Amino acid sequence: MTTHKEFNIPFSGLKVGAHTFEYQINNTFFESFEYFEFNETDIVVKVLFNKMSTVMELEMEANGTVNVACDLTNEPFDQEVTAGLSLVVKFGDTYNDEDDEILVIPHGEHQFNIAQYVYEMLVLAVPQKRVHPGVKDGSLKSDALKKLEELQPKESKADKDNTDPRWDALKNLLTDK
Repeated sequence: MTTHKEFNIPFSGLKVGAHTFEYQINNTFFESFEYFEFNETDIVVKVLFNKMSTVMELEMEANGTVNVACDLTNEPFDQEVTAGLSLVVKFGDTYNDEDDEILVIPHGEHQFNIAQYVYEMLVLAVPQKRVHPGVKDGSLKSDALKKLEELQPKESKADKDNTDPRWDALKNLLTDK
């Protein structure tokens, strides 16, 4: 795994106040975390960094698309991704990132890295069940859907007329009183 130096925020050289950082995320970012679920990635992450005298606040927003395979048809499609994450950075005796919203860094540090937070925010923003929009509205034309329609069991009139007499006796229980 790489260190993602571009995601280091060197707060010691920044003045007190608001600062903005912007990152372009592509597949190489996810591959460095050994995550290969996305075919293509085009996401912009904007970080609003607010430095105060004793604490620092980060507001991260991500917008873009990831190309994923549909869980039903395996057809690739672009899934919209929007995500947000708030992070508070405090100073303490030792490094502690156990809390999702609070990062504690040791006194004397001059920078911290947000790559892991960006990765988790983006992976969690993509839905677990990925369904092509064409499947939902019925406009998708794919070989998989055609094959499913061909193999779908057909209900005939003979099937409706031929019922199992054991079930017919149970149906009478509902009507007899």
